[in-house]
Amino acid sequence: MARLARLELDEDEVVAFQGELNALLGHFMDIQGIDVSNVEAQAHAVSLQNIWAEDFPWDSLPRELALKNARVSRAGLFVVPAIIED
Repeated sequence: MARLARLELDEDEVVAFQGELNALLGHFMDIQGIDVSNVEAQAHAVSLQNIWAEDFPWDSLPRELALKNARVSRAGLFVVPAIIED
């Protein structure tokens, strides 16, 4: 595997990784032995559902109040530093 991945490993690293890989493969064998025939397939590990709140229109914040704490405003708009150069 190390050769296929083009990893340069010395002999000690090969022996260490070989033991770790064998242990990992053993865990996969354990997992394959679990009977899951009565388990329903799911897209997520936890159940998810969307919670939609009712959307009611209401009066928005008055422009003057929204701009009250702005550092700079002009013509009823927020003025921010330019981030795109020509």
